[in-house]
Amino acid sequence: MKDDSLVFLDRVSKIYGNGSAPVYAVREVSLDVRPGEFYSLLGSSGSGKTTTLRLIGGFEIPEYGQVYIGGEDVTTLPPYRRNVHTVFQSYALFPHLTVAENVAYSLTIANVSKAEIAPRVAEALRMFQISTLSDRRPSQLSGGQQQRVALARALINRPKVLLLDEPLSALDAKIREEVRQELRDLQRQTNLTFIYVTHDQEEALALSDRMAVMHNGQVEQVGSPSEIYDRPTSRFVAQFIGKANFLTGKVTQVDASVAVVEVNGVLIRATIPGDKPPVGETVTVMIRPERIQVNAATSLVNQTTGKTANVTYIGQLLESRFETAIGQLLVTQLGGYSSTSEAVALSWNAEDCIILPQQA
Repeated sequence: MKDDSLVFLDRVSKIYGNGSAPVYAVREVSLDVRPGEFYSLLGSSGSGKTTTLRLIGGFEIPEYGQVYIGGEDVTTLPPYRRNVHTVFQSYALFPHLTVAENVAYSLTIANVSKAEIAPRVAEALRMFQISTLSDRRPSQLSGGQQQRVALARALINRPKVLLLDEPLSALDAKIREEVRQELRDLQRQTNLTFIYVTHDQEEALALSDRMAVMHNGQVEQVGSPSEIYDRPTSRFVAQFIGKANFLTGKVTQVDASVAVVEVNGVLIRATIPGDKPPVGETVTVMIRPERIQVNAATSLVNQTTGKTANVTYIGQLLESRFETAIGQLLVTQLGGYSSTSEAVALSWNAEDCIILPQQA
């Protein structure tokens, strides 16, 4: 395992079913999570992200591969033998216990003295701003309040790793955003290692130091939010993280880090993030919609013209689709543009579009 890893998965596989057609929930997944890192597992339903979390937590045992926590091989150890705590999507609070009793539960079963439990519970309640709720039962709490109780209970023992399985999915948008920020602030204050499962791309981008995008039980790409958004290594990742325009064309020229691609007779200069494609190869070029400028005051290296197909108003944003010589382009702007039947100039820089690596 890597020396700087707190959690390390070495080619783990989890198989369900038997016979001639086993189903891989997770297939040869390798991950390294560093101390103090906020690490997200991002994917759609069935991608393997929750199974991966359960393998780390000890709720599942892999058929192949090893799981290490703090340098120790914990592959076959039960959850209570691992220095981790899991916050489940359902919160799993005890309905017959008060908020304070729920938070104190792990200390109580560890036979910590009452004199020590009381101040530690008070500090945990204060940290999550739920001190006034200490005598209530879970049924008397809102979803956001229940979430805070679950987090306070999880962190009172200061585990090496906190595992969070879609903990905000049951909250409405306003509360989810508030708790999300509190969660990120808390992780920075405590410097604990968080491994966070979510299907929400915005959530993963906002919270993560690094993230793994999962698909069909395998890891598609690992990197920082900016690396994955700006330099996806596959079309799947590019489509799954945010919105994108995809153009198909042939390479006509290759320089040090930029290639010229012909799309429907229009030459486009695009950045090469990986291996250089040979001249004559058909490639896919990706452009994020917010990187395209409409009637820009300065000339950018890539230019075309287009007519408005439709405009969608999304609060402070306008999403416009333009019919152009290279195909339909989606453009996102911070307001200011209204639909017109006149052709408009669309332009973008070479570094704002990339050639996606060819898939094996």
